[in-house]
Amino acid sequence: MAKLLFDWDYSSYPGAKKYPHLFKPIQIGNLIIPNRIKYAATEDNLNTREGFITDADVAYIRQRAKGVVGGICTMQGVYMDRNRQGQGYVGQAAAWDDKFIPGLRRLAEAIHAERAVAGYQLMHCGRVGAVEVQYCQGPSAVPQRLRIFRPVQEMTKQDIKQCVKEHVEAARRGLEAGFDIMEISGIVGYLISNFISSYTNRRTDEYGGDIRGRMRFVVEIIQEVKKLCGKDVPLGIRLCAEELLDDVRGNSPEESMETYKIAEEAGVDYISVTAGWQESIVPVISRDVPMGSWIHLAKRAKEHVKVPIQMAYRLFKPDLPNQAIGDGHLDMWEMCRPMIADPLMPKKVLEGREEDIRHCVACNLCLARLFRDAPMTCYINPVCAHESDPKYADPEPAEEKKKIMIVGGGPAGLECAYVAARRGHEVHLYEKRNELGGTLIEASKAPYGDDELFNCIRYQKTQCEKAGVTFHLGTEVTEEVIKEELPDSVVLATGPIYSKPKGIGLDRANVVNVLDVLSGKAKVGDKVVVWGNRKPGIGVALYLAKQGKKVTIVGKDKSAGFDVNPSFKWRYMIYLRQNGVTAYNDCDIEEIKEGEVMVKTYDGYRIPVKCDSVVMTEREANPGLKEVVQREGIELFVIGDALVPRNLSSAVHDGYRIGIRI
Repeated sequence: MAKLLFDWDYSSYPGAKKYPHLFKPIQIGNLIIPNRIKYAATEDNLNTREGFITDADVAYIRQRAKGVVGGICTMQGVYMDRNRQGQGYVGQAAAWDDKFIPGLRRLAEAIHAERAVAGYQLMHCGRVGAVEVQYCQGPSAVPQRLRIFRPVQEMTKQDIKQCVKEHVEAARRGLEAGFDIMEISGIVGYLISNFISSYTNRRTDEYGGDIRGRMRFVVEIIQEVKKLCGKDVPLGIRLCAEELLDDVRGNSPEESMETYKIAEEAGVDYISVTAGWQESIVPVISRDVPMGSWIHLAKRAKEHVKVPIQMAYRLFKPDLPNQAIGDGHLDMWEMCRPMIADPLMPKKVLEGREEDIRHCVACNLCLARLFRDAPMTCYINPVCAHESDPKYADPEPAEEKKKIMIVGGGPAGLECAYVAARRGHEVHLYEKRNELGGTLIEASKAPYGDDELFNCIRYQKTQCEKAGVTFHLGTEVTEEVIKEELPDSVVLATGPIYSKPKGIGLDRANVVNVLDVLSGKAKVGDKVVVWGNRKPGIGVALYLAKQGKKVTIVGKDKSAGFDVNPSFKWRYMIYLRQNGVTAYNDCDIEEIKEGEVMVKTYDGYRIPVKCDSVVMTEREANPGLKEVVQREGIELFVIGDALVPRNLSSAVHDGYRIGIRI
C-alpha cells in the first residue's frame, strides 16, 4: 500500500497551472511524493571537522526544505568509515557511529517541520576522499589526475566487505534518525563510480573485469541496504549516464546504461542521472553549457529502465524539466545550485513569483570553496550559509529611518538599495546612464554563457521596485546634487576606473577602453592586443576572437585568470587556446608604436607584437565624490569595484552587508 507522508493541494496556485507536470504526485517505491521536485544532496562544509551536525547546517537544510513545497529535500552525503578515508570534505557529516544519530535526527526533523520528504545519502568519496588522512581508497591504485587529491590505495577483498558493511550500518543510523528515502551516491569520481569505471578499476578478481564484475560491489551494497530499508523506505542511486572520460578509456555510454539496468535488477527504486567526473575535461555544469543540454541522457535512461528517473544538471528554469516530464523523458526535477542561489526557488515558481527568483549563474564558486576546505558560499546569494544568523538572514527594520543616496546602478548599488529600502529607509539610487546594470551590461556580452550574469540585475531591479527604491536614471551625481538633496548617508557604488594613463603611446587613437569595445562604441582592427590578463581581459579577448580577430593578451599576473574562480578558470583557458588567443603572462607593455607593441617579459626580454588596436582592461578603485561626501560630514560607504575592483560576487556581498548595516 503506497504511503503519502504529507498531503499538499497545489490546485489553486498559478505555478501548478503553468507547470502542471512539476506539481503532480509521483510514486517512488511505496512512497508517494506530492510533486516532482527534489533538492539534491549538496555538501556545504558547515559541520564540525569530526562530522557532527551544526546549527548552521540545520538552518541551511531547513530553508531548502521549505523551498521544495512538499517534495524531497536530501541532506548532504554522509561518510561512513571510522578511518575517514571516505570523507571528501572537512565539514562533511559523519555516520560511522551511533553518536551521530542525534544530529542526523535534527536534520530529518527540520525537513519534516516544513512538510517535506527527508532524503538521506550514503557517500564514500573514494579517490576524491581522504581529506583528513594521507591515502584514499579505490578498486585499483590508478594515479590521480588532479594533484589536489590523495594517493590511491587498492582495496583488498576484506576492505570491500567492510565497506559494504559500513554502508549498511550508516543506512541503519539514517533510518533511526527518521529519514524517509535512502540514496547511494555513485557519481563524479566517488568510490562506487571508481569501481564501475574501466578507467579506475583494473582488478582481475570478481570485483573487476567486465561491466557486471565492476558492478558487483555496487550490487552488494544495493542488495544489503535494500534488505534494511524493506518495502517502506525507497532506495535510489545516483549514477553517471556518461563519464566523459574517453581520453583515459573510461566507460562507454553503452556500458553506463548497462549499469542502470543492473542497478534496477539489484532493487533500486529510482535512479538519478548525472554526467562527468571531477577528472573529466569536458564541461558539464558551468554556464558555457547551454541549459537543457543533458536531457537526452535522461531520455536514454528512460529507454533502458522502468524505475523513475531524476536529473539536475543545467535545468535552472522550470520550463525545461516541466516539458521533459511532459514528454516522458524525465520523472523528477532535481536541483543543487539553483537552490543554493535561491533556496525558495520552487516555492516561488508554485506561487507565480518567478520574477523574485535569484537565478544561479553557474559559476561553481560553491564547489571551489568545498575543494579548498572552506564553508560553502554562493556567488550571488549573500545569505547562503548564514541562515542560522537571524541578524544576517532576516535583518530587523532600521532603528532610525534615513534618506540614503546610492550612487551607481550596478550589482553593488542595486543590492544595497533594495535591502536598505526593505528595512524602512528612504532610498534614492542614481545612475548616470539611462539603464541599470553597471559594467555588468558590458561583461554579459562576453561569449560562453556570460549573458546569464545579467539575470542578477533583473532580479535586483525587481526587488528594488517592490521595496520602493526611487530611481534617478540619466543623472550624474555632482557636489551640487549632494548639497541639494542632503542625504543622511551616501553609498558610492560607482564601479572602477578603466584608466588610460599618458606616456608610452597610450594617448594614441587606437588605444581603447574594454567597456567601449564590448558596448560597440569603439571599433578595433584585425590584430588586437588586450592589456590585462584578468577576467575583463579574458572576456573581451574571447569576444573579439569569436569575431575572427587575432588576439594577444599581455598581463602582469603569472597566469591568466588570477581573479577567476578555479572551478571555472580551466574552461576559460581551453577557450583561449581553441580561439587562437596568444597569452604573454608575467609580462607588461613597455611601449606602443605604430602597428605594434613592445612586450617586456619579467626577466627583461623584449618581444614585438604586431597589432592594429590595444584594449585597456586594467582597473582601479574609483575615488570620485569621496572627498565631497566627507567634506559635507555625511555618513559614507564605498562598495563594490569603487572600493576595490573585484568581481560580481564581491559587489553583491558588499551591497548586502552595507544594506543591513545602515
